[in-house]
Amino acid sequence: MALPLIWLGTAAVGAILLADDRKQRKSLQHERRMGRSPKVPNEKSTSPLTPSIWHTSDVRVEAAPGGIVCCFVFGVVEHSGIWVGDNHLVELHGSGLIRPVSAQRFLQDRTGRRIFQACNHLHQPLISPQAQQRAEQAIYQYREYDLFNNNCHRFVWSCVNGEEVAVKSFEKLNALLAEEFKQAIYWDEVTLSER
Repeated sequence: MALPLIWLGTAAVGAILLADDRKQRKSLQHERRMGRSPKVPNEKSTSPLTPSIWHTSDVRVEAAPGGIVCCFVFGVVEHSGIWVGDNHLVELHGSGLIRPVSAQRFLQDRTGRRIFQACNHLHQPLISPQAQQRAEQAIYQYREYDLFNNNCHRFVWSCVNGEEVAVKSFEKLNALLAEEFKQAIYWDEVTLSER
């Protein structure tokens, strides 16, 4: 008898948290429209708008070559890559192979149906001039993949900055991007073509 009550309680708490997150996202979207959203990172957050598998945005952006993109893997962790154009991006696969893939392939066998791009408070993609070039030069190379020390986020950071350092989490990638671009990071949903 106690187990169903625990499940019900957990579901209720989850629903409350989800509703609160939706309210915060709506408020932030309004602040962005009004031009009052944070432009630069602060001590609380480097990324005011993170990707979400639960909530959609009222604004979608066109993916830009050299842009930093991500999707969800099993609804738990983010997977990142560099957009190179023509509906393709470059990713570090879990096998260690750096490969070009279509947007649809990037999402295949993952929980997300959406790709997000790192943008500023005005929905403009944050682009590193060398990111696309570095990503394309790395195609079909292998790295010794490690979930914490040599993962997709480290590959993305090496494309953006040229620096090879361990990037253990998506939050750390956000912090590095915010510092590099001197901008708060907003993850806006990408408009995908049907190719």
